[in-house]
Amino acid sequence: MAEFVGTPAGAGRRVAVLASRFNESVTQKLADGAIDALVRHGLVTENIDIVWVPGAWELPAAARRLLASERYDALVVVGAVIRGETPHFDYIAAEASRGLAQASADYDVPVGFGLLTTDTTAQAEARAGGDHGNKGWDAAIAALEMADLFDRLDAAPES
Repeated sequence: MAEFVGTPAGAGRRVAVLASRFNESVTQKLADGAIDALVRHGLVTENIDIVWVPGAWELPAAARRLLASERYDALVVVGAVIRGETPHFDYIAAEASRGLAQASADYDVPVGFGLLTTDTTAQAEARAGGDHGNKGWDAAIAALEMADLFDRLDAAPES
């Protein structure tokens, strides 16, 4: 029985960190966490691009453009959608998430998902380096693991 598990191996890879500027006090910390994770797992800074977009709504379109370039082994997406008084949150969170999943599936490239969807700013801050860790870091590790897993699956002999 063959078993396949990816590891967060970054050496020799090229990764883009795609970040939303909206709620920048949170998203900057998420982007910093993602970059720190990538560097600590073997990427050199020259192989990391950071791309900023205005808000979460723009993340899927930018992700598609980045993935279409065929320059990247993985993409790490970070942002923060914080619930307000209107249903705007529900539309943005759902459509950004759906669009990112679709981009990953269409281009067959891993997308680490670090888009926070929280009820409060305090919850977002807790997930951007606070009590709940840094979800940007977690998204970067997931993206590297999936890139390695894809490589292992591609190299597996057919039975």
